[in-house]
Amino acid sequence: MEKAFSKLKGDRWLWIIIIILSVWSLLAVYSSVGTLAYKEGKGTEVYLIKHTLLIFGGFALMYFSHLLDYRWYAGISKILMAITIPLLLYTLIFGETINDANRWVTIPVINQTFQTSDLAKLALITFLARTLTRKQENIKDVKKAFLPIMGSVCLIFALIAPANLSTALMLFGVSVLLLIIGRISIKQIAYVCLGVFVLLVLVVSLGPRRQTYMSRVQTYINGETADDDKSYQADHAKIAIATGGLFGKGPGNSTQRNVLPHPYSDFIFAIVIEEYGAVGGFVLVCLYVALMFRCIRIVTLSPKAFGALLAAGLGFSLTLQAFGNMAVAVGLGPVTGIPLPFVSMGGTSILFTSLAFGIILSVSRNIDEMKEKAVESRAKKVVIGEIPAMG
Repeated sequence: MEKAFSKLKGDRWLWIIIIILSVWSLLAVYSSVGTLAYKEGKGTEVYLIKHTLLIFGGFALMYFSHLLDYRWYAGISKILMAITIPLLLYTLIFGETINDANRWVTIPVINQTFQTSDLAKLALITFLARTLTRKQENIKDVKKAFLPIMGSVCLIFALIAPANLSTALMLFGVSVLLLIIGRISIKQIAYVCLGVFVLLVLVVSLGPRRQTYMSRVQTYINGETADDDKSYQADHAKIAIATGGLFGKGPGNSTQRNVLPHPYSDFIFAIVIEEYGAVGGFVLVCLYVALMFRCIRIVTLSPKAFGALLAAGLGFSLTLQAFGNMAVAVGLGPVTGIPLPFVSMGGTSILFTSLAFGIILSVSRNIDEMKEKAVESRAKKVVIGEIPAMG
């Protein structure tokens, strides 16, 4: 084990948790893609191979991004924002329509779609971390600090919300968390919340998916709606959980995977509980709690504000996404299209998630290197007699 992790820097428990989730993902995805394979006339192995390649690609991206000094991401954030804003606008107007939402764009040549909100999450969080760090001396200045921050949060929210309201709301929640950590005044945070609330009302009342949002909330509250599909998804997710029992039916023995829409992505947690039982579901929840705890530890140990804000924003955005997905699966929230990080079958979302954790691990690696330098410096001073040796 020691040799296996010799080239992996940063928090080793974070690496271990991510590897466990990825292996579990292979088992869960292979078990749940049978119906999709039958509909498209392909073998389940095709999806397993594709998913495996994406996971390995994600690990490669995570490895190389964690080797890059996290301070470089401050400059990269400006480039990401410059790319993200026009890309989100393009997606909103010309994007691929899947499930009545323009969330995807197709990458030329490789003909692979990706969800631009995944890039937007990374761009906004890194940009906010950079801005809050650089503007600490003028953090109360409305023109120099507050307007750029409010403008970026509201603009990204306005571009994501019409097609993907759940992701926009979660990203806004993480943004508010960063503003609090970054010492933005409560009054200014209230103005940001008011601006986003106005945008939210406009999206829900006038947006192209207003009927979808209303029907999903109605389904959640009343258990029935004119949109029977949403009620169908929630009902069969509950059936999968109820029939899983304490220890589950065993890997590959799910029955609801054959009738539940998107059992390999949006509702994969319900399939996990059906096959591995309440015990398996509890273990999965504990893994995400541990993931969040390790991210919090990195935040508290980081000596630099930018590293702490990066780890906090990226860590909480991904764990919040995980708990949001699981909450929907067990009926604690209205149906949304949020995947379970590192577990759901996905395309480029796996790569962006891996990149985000690569950045967090880069912050952790920097902390470890600073500790090693401090130990070496103390040892040298002991040798030359500047510090008396212990004992």
